[in-house]
Amino acid sequence: MKKIFFLLTVAVIFAACKNSQNNGQTVVEPNETTEKTTSLSIAVVNSDSIILNYAFAVNAQESLTRKAEDARLSLNTKARQLSNEMADFQKKYENNAFLSRERAESEANRLQKKQTDLQEHSAKLENDFMVEQSKLGQQLKDSIELAIKELNKGRFSLVLSTNSMNDNVLYSDEALNITKEVLAFLNKRYK
Repeated sequence: MKKIFFLLTVAVIFAACKNSQNNGQTVVEPNETTEKTTSLSIAVVNSDSIILNYAFAVNAQESLTRKAEDARLSLNTKARQLSNEMADFQKKYENNAFLSRERAESEANRLQKKQTDLQEHSAKLENDFMVEQSKLGQQLKDSIELAIKELNKGRFSLVLSTNSMNDNVLYSDEALNITKEVLAFLNKRYK
């Protein structure tokens, strides 16, 4: 126990002597981090504003909406026709209107194939829509990134994106917001 106390005392005295040699100043060894001083300038862009006010984004959204509505109308029309044909088949089957069992099976198979084709067509339209939506989203992202690069020209070290759905920026000074500048650049270039 006396040995441990002695070692601790020596360590404290050694630390005190080392500190007094530095005249009470903390010594920082120079390294790459302390030798370089960098200026970090930050800007913020509100992506909701870009999507709502960038002519390309507005036109793309309208185009996608029209395509989705047209596809839905077409599918609903075909589904209604198939439903009517199936109801008609069911009535004929219940009333023994088919001349032969083979004829009834042939009609049932035709309707089943038509239903399968309609489901495949629906899946294809949905996939095509998602591909086009993804493609337009990538074009929008590329366009915004290119605009920021063109406008930046060394002004900012970091540009953050904010939006109403997934906002990681809790606060930013309005002076950092370059959304209007980016939007004006994008719309001018789009025209």
